[in-house]
Amino acid sequence: MTDTSPSRPGSMRIGSASRRLVPVWWLVLMASPVAAANNATVLILDDIGATLDTTAPSAAWLATVFGLVLAVATPLQSALMRHRGQRTVLFTSGILVAAGTLIVLLSPWLPLAISGRALQAAGGAGLNVLAIALAGSARRVGAISAGMGLFGAVSPLLGTQLASTVSWRLALSMLAVTLIAVPFVNRYLTRGTVSQDRFDAWGALLVVVLSSSVVLFTINPAAAIIAALAALLLLIWQVRRRPDGYVPAATITSGKFLTAAGLTLALSTGYFTLLFVIPQLLVARADWTKDGAASGQLIAMVCASAATLGFTAVAARFTRIQVRSVLVTAGAIAVLAAIFAHAPALLLIGIFLALFAATSANATQVAAATSAVPDKERPTAIGLFTLLYLLGGAIGPALASVLVLT
Repeated sequence: MTDTSPSRPGSMRIGSASRRLVPVWWLVLMASPVAAANNATVLILDDIGATLDTTAPSAAWLATVFGLVLAVATPLQSALMRHRGQRTVLFTSGILVAAGTLIVLLSPWLPLAISGRALQAAGGAGLNVLAIALAGSARRVGAISAGMGLFGAVSPLLGTQLASTVSWRLALSMLAVTLIAVPFVNRYLTRGTVSQDRFDAWGALLVVVLSSSVVLFTINPAAAIIAALAALLLLIWQVRRRPDGYVPAATITSGKFLTAAGLTLALSTGYFTLLFVIPQLLVARADWTKDGAASGQLIAMVCASAATLGFTAVAARFTRIQVRSVLVTAGAIAVLAAIFAHAPALLLIGIFLALFAATSANATQVAAATSAVPDKERPTAIGLFTLLYLLGGAIGPALASVLVLT
């Protein structure tokens, strides 16, 4: 039967909220710098490569690894929250962000800088998961998504300015801003209940291997396919053996979850690919400078963030199919603009639509994805849903490095 039920982002409960709602601005501040950290490398890969005596494609691993770890750490952080509580996630994530930032600031070698970015991403994943879990409604998730879009819009231009006036290291340290919110969010957290179930370590490992294989497909397709198939088959066996484990059977067998999460993954991959591709196309096709491309993209993405906020506020008035039609249409036009357009205005419209589609999907589809999931599995479902959204942030830079950086 076709699903025509209305999406109710303003009223549907998402995750397990604390006894007192955390003011949404603290949640935005806690989650949004993750987008800035992810996007800061868009226009400074050449600078990073020159400083570390490597190439721009090699420097792109700073973005790819950040996106990959951010994705795979998200359900891990959700499991940690389920087994150890919200305060554990809050403080361990803060420590990871601080440690990773320190390594990025001081590292003289690319591999060490990449490890710092991995620590940053692992901490950012926990703060992002916690922010969504504390939001309490899709409308507040929409505010978080719009904030992430806004931070992500500003960060490429801010990254170029910091790289040219101070250092690219400072540009890659913007995630530290999120630490400001940690003590304030802590005031609203309650002890809560934690799961006494045994942690499904095998399920977690297989998800990490499967996600990594998908991202590494552009680097070594044959090995990635073999690893992905092996991980997938073993994960299917593990889900049957532990139906309430790291990947709950009730979640991944839900048609609503698979449809919503799959759509969000596709739109996210499109956005994060175009995030790196569009500035390069503006330089190549329209002879814009890097700063000009960053400024133009900034304006388009700020407008897209505002559009996301407005759309998520009124999405409850439309059916789920209507909402998804808008998102798919916007995402498709964005890709077509990148392929065929040469006019700068059309290219900027492309990144506007790509960001709008991805962030609006993240805000509206999480409610649809978790609506058929038992309450006790909802935090895990949110983690897996967010994993797929953020996986696009790892696939995108990898695709972009093949399309325009080589």
